Amino acid sequence: MPLLTVGHRGVMGVEPENTLRSFVRAEREGLDVIELDLHLSKDGELVVMHDADVARTTDGTGPIGEFTLAELRELDAGEGERIPVFEEVVDAVSKPLQAEIKDRAAARVLAGVIEKRGLHDRVTVISFHVEALRETRSLLPGLPLVLVAGKSSPTAPERAQELGAGMVSLELCHIDEDIVARCHKAGIKVITWTVNTDEDLARVRELNLDGVVTDMPGIRRAVSSAA
Repeated sequence: MPLLTVGHRGVMGVEPENTLRSFVRAEREGLDVIELDLHLSKDGELVVMHDADVARTTDGTGPIGEFTLAELRELDAGEGERIPVFEEVVDAVSKPLQAEIKDRAAARVLAGVIEKRGLHDRVTVISFHVEALRETRSLLPGLPLVLVAGKSSPTAPERAQELGAGMVSLELCHIDEDIVARCHKAGIKVITWTVNTDEDLARVRELNLDGVVTDMPGIRRAVSSAA
């Protein structure tokens, strides 16, 4: 099977991360899946941003939860882009989405949108946080889940199995052959972040992984040319 390619916050290596521009570019470049991050605004809107604070990726400062959506819309998220809400991404691209959630409150709001829009076959919920994934599992029992892990990757196979997650997304520097073997034995696929170089991709193939999360369109082309 060819490697699954996941566009990290769109293609953040060449476009402003977590913006509609980045997501549209990821789809145009042929990434199989688009990954994005979700937080709640002060007024409970599901906004697309990685950090809990707006300072790194916009011209504003302060916790995202202290801004209303209208206030967030006034910020420049890079090259004139505005912070999108989740449903705008759903409408802007047609690719499958990996939606990373940070807490249980966001999980509940996202579950409501998935139900309302009938997105069960298009959205996978991913998270570092087991409680957020448990909340999703309770609200949407059949929805696919992905457990994300960095330094805690050695325990990921068992935690994913307990959650009923069919995939883990692990940091490349923390993966070894034993982790991969335990995942595959349990029927759990393994993808890795963040794969941006030929050397990273060679390591992915050496470990017999199932997919890559990348910032760079060139990785998609490298995977396609090798298939």
